[in-house]
Amino acid sequence: MPSAFNFSASPFDCLTADERQLVRDHVDIAYFREGDVLLQPGEQPAHLFVLIKGHVHQYNGDELVDTCGPDDCFDGRALVAGQASSRFVAAEEVLAYQLAREAVTELIRRNATFGALLFADLSQKLSALAERGSQRQMQSLAMARVQQAGVRPVQQVDAATDVVAVVRVFAEHRTDHVLVRDDTHTPPRLGIFTTTGLQRAILQGTPLQQLPVGRLASWQLVTVAPQAWLFEAQATMIRHRVRRLVVADAPAEEGALPRVHGTLDQVDLLSFLSNHSYLITREILEATGLHALAGPAERIQQLVGLLHGGGTPVGPIARLVQALNAQLFERTWRLVAPDDLVAHSCLFVMGSEGRGEQLLKTDQDNGLVLADGHAPPDDLPAVCERFSAALAGFGYPECPGRIMVNQPAWRASAGEWVQRVRSWLLAPTAEQLMSVAILMDAHAVCGDARLLQGVRTALLEAAPDHDALLARFAGAIHAFDGGSGWWTRLLTRADDAERLDIKKAGLFPIVHGVRALALAHRIGATGTAERIEALAAEHRLPAELADALVDSLHFFMTLRLRAGLEARRLGQPAQGIAVSRLSTLDRDLLKDTLEVVRRFKALLDQRFRLDLV
Repeated sequence: MPSAFNFSASPFDCLTADERQLVRDHVDIAYFREGDVLLQPGEQPAHLFVLIKGHVHQYNGDELVDTCGPDDCFDGRALVAGQASSRFVAAEEVLAYQLAREAVTELIRRNATFGALLFADLSQKLSALAERGSQRQMQSLAMARVQQAGVRPVQQVDAATDVVAVVRVFAEHRTDHVLVRDDTHTPPRLGIFTTTGLQRAILQGTPLQQLPVGRLASWQLVTVAPQAWLFEAQATMIRHRVRRLVVADAPAEEGALPRVHGTLDQVDLLSFLSNHSYLITREILEATGLHALAGPAERIQQLVGLLHGGGTPVGPIARLVQALNAQLFERTWRLVAPDDLVAHSCLFVMGSEGRGEQLLKTDQDNGLVLADGHAPPDDLPAVCERFSAALAGFGYPECPGRIMVNQPAWRASAGEWVQRVRSWLLAPTAEQLMSVAILMDAHAVCGDARLLQGVRTALLEAAPDHDALLARFAGAIHAFDGGSGWWTRLLTRADDAERLDIKKAGLFPIVHGVRALALAHRIGATGTAERIEALAAEHRLPAELADALVDSLHFFMTLRLRAGLEARRLGQPAQGIAVSRLSTLDRDLLKDTLEVVRRFKALLDQRFRLDLV
């Protein structure tokens, strides 16, 4: 066979060297004219086709169900089943590899991942990908830079400072070490004093207020550059038998002191490798002003990119981001709101943030429930305005729809909220139905969570009594349907300029369709995956479809995250998914997941009689 076989395309990219040779030994090249039939229903296939040039249409009856292009392969399922169920027709002149059935069977026997990616269902394909991705994660983390691991700020004192004054610095800044600068030395030098040195000071017997810290400082600093690889820092700690490094740039000239960025503790390095969120949490909890929260807000975004690049599945990343954002929002609220307001209210978030499905920063969606009978402070509007402005400063844009705590419509007492929700459900407008959907996803982040729970309970109890309302509510799944929709464009290979809005095509129909079922059946969960699990447990969704919906949700989230990270890297706004630039495997998975969306919409049409709406 020609040496040009593309082993980087799925599913052949998972083959070993011996397995690749098996392919080379059992493959031929075939040519087909436009209109030629490559496989007929009922035919026993002798080969797996891998397209080199041209496109092939797949038909079920007279319906076009798929289009295969270069590097795509078919029909793996037919090889396993023993006969084809679809008709494959050359849409133009086609050049294709034909890999013998015996070789394919042997590859499936040898390599479970190859088999899963070739003919398994959506869940098995994604599981195979997840297993491959997890193997990269720890390697990726170890290849991170020191500056990504969280460098602690460090205090400096003069060498003549007495030990008692240094201990006061320890207490004030909640640290166990300081840098010591000695300008009387030629050349000036920089050392470090830790609690270990404090023990030696006490044992000396000299009154501590008379003992200069310079006498007990260690003047042999062990440093590391902020751009150094994290594994280099770990090796340096081991080599010098220290548990702390000073992170510093090299001196600008001989005899000058290094420019210090802070210190990297062993516990922080190890925590980063096992759980990076610890470092961000520490920064958030220790923040004494709003300015100190800007750094961790940005590091949450950096963490998302690092975890994704390391192979962490999108579901755990989203849950981690929700927890970190909740800490950030809570700390911000406590810094701007008086304690009495915090104790007698509940600050909540909504949208993807409330569902635990937000990955990169999006618009603010938040509100406030006030305790009945408790007078809020006179400056409540100003407090809420400061909170919204602070989040905007951290990179969370204001909501274009003004669904924010600084708007009177999104803050009220618990009793007022209940009345408001019930009024939305009596004779709802489109805007009020949207408000119901948004509030269903509400998640408490600060204060008395029972206040929000009472409002959500009132909403869930009232809505299922109105079949017409539920139908109108569920009907939004078709809001982005079109006669020449993305499903058709995908099958016919739209040109490179076309981009798929993954939120409209995939995420929204799943998220809102599941939300409608949750409302109809009084499901209290807020996350889409959790709602699907609850619906399946109550036999409101078929188990197979429920699993496929969760897999599809996470695949769409992954595609959207990739596009967002790439746009962020380029400093551009996210502009959707360029379908033609996806890998062969991703195009295959995208078609599978969009088919799941189509099936789910059909189920909702039947369940809510949407044809009558």
